[in-house]
Amino acid sequence: MLVLRPVEPTDLPQLQQLARDSLVGVTSLPDDSERLGEKIAASCASFDSDAAAQGPENYFFVLEDIDSHRLVGCSEILATAGFNEPFYSLRNRHFTSASRELNIEHGVPALSLCHDLSGHTLLRGFHIDEALVRTPFSELLSRARLLFIAAHAPRFAEAVITEIVGYSDAQGHSPFWDALGKHFFDLPYVEAERLCGLQSRTFLAELMPQYPIYVPMLPQAAQDCIGRIHPDGQEAFDILEREGFETNSYIDLFDAGPTLYARTANIRSIAQSQTVTVQEEPLIDARGRYLVSNDALHGFRAVVAELDFQPGQPLALDPALCAALNVRAGGTIRVIAL
Repeated sequence: MLVLRPVEPTDLPQLQQLARDSLVGVTSLPDDSERLGEKIAASCASFDSDAAAQGPENYFFVLEDIDSHRLVGCSEILATAGFNEPFYSLRNRHFTSASRELNIEHGVPALSLCHDLSGHTLLRGFHIDEALVRTPFSELLSRARLLFIAAHAPRFAEAVITEIVGYSDAQGHSPFWDALGKHFFDLPYVEAERLCGLQSRTFLAELMPQYPIYVPMLPQAAQDCIGRIHPDGQEAFDILEREGFETNSYIDLFDAGPTLYARTANIRSIAQSQTVTVQEEPLIDARGRYLVSNDALHGFRAVVAELDFQPGQPLALDPALCAALNVRAGGTIRVIAL
C-alpha cells in the first residue's frame, strides 16, 4: 500500500535518490545531502509548530510503499512564497505605446521582473517514480496536499500558485535561458537551476535586467518557450488544471514555464472534500475509488482506496486502511472522489 506522510530525518538517503531522478527545473529538490537535510529539518519543525496563522512553514511529504518501506515520490507546500525573501517571477503583459500625431496605438508583449506573487501559498517539489506516472498515485501525491490545506486552512493563503517546469531539450538546454539569463550569468541552464536549488533564486534574480524585456526582440525559439510545459511536467499541470487552477500572466524566471493560480476556496479538493466518521469493517463492498486522508498535522496520512462512500453516512474502512491512516472507529477522515 502507498501512503503519503510527512517526511522524516531517516528518509534522507532515499530522498536524495529521488532528487537525482527528478526533472531539471524542480529546484526545490536539490541533489545535495546537506541542503536536503536542512529541508527535512525545516519541514519537521513546521509540522510540529503550533502556528495559528500563515507563516514561513514548509510542509514536505513523501509517498511511501509501507510494505517495502521504499519512497516513490515527494511533494511540498510552502505556506508563504516570499516570506523571508522576494519570490521573483516574470510578468508577461502588453506594453502599449501611442502617438497622437500619427494616430497609432501599438501593444507589444513585454516581460518584467516582479515579486507580485509573494504572499501566496506555493505548491512545489512534485516528483514521482517513473513507473507510477499517470496512475492514481500521481493524483494522491499532488492532491493530498490540497486535503492537508483544507484541514489546516488558517496556515495557508487565500490563493495558491505553482510553477510548472518549462521546456528544455534532452541535453538540458533551455532556449529561453540561452536567449536571456545566460547573458547575465554565463551559466548553462542546468547549472543555474542547480544553484537555485542549493541557495535561492534571489541572488540570480537580482542580477536580471530591471527593465522590461520586449518579447519580439527575443529569438523565435525563446519566444516559443514562453508558457510552454516540459513534456515530463504535463501530468503535474493536468492534475492541477482539473482542480481549477488556471494559467495567468506570470512565468518562471529561468525557463519561462507557466505559473498556475487558484483561489484556495475554489480548489476542487478543498471545496468538495467531505469529512465523515470512520466505521471499521472487515469487508467493504467497494463502489468507487477515492482519496482519503486524516485531518492530523504531524500524523497526517493519505491514501487511495476503493470504498462505498455515501455522503452524510459513516464510512466503512477495513483494518488495513485504518492502520495506514492512523485512525480508529469513531474518528474523522476527509474524502473526495478520485
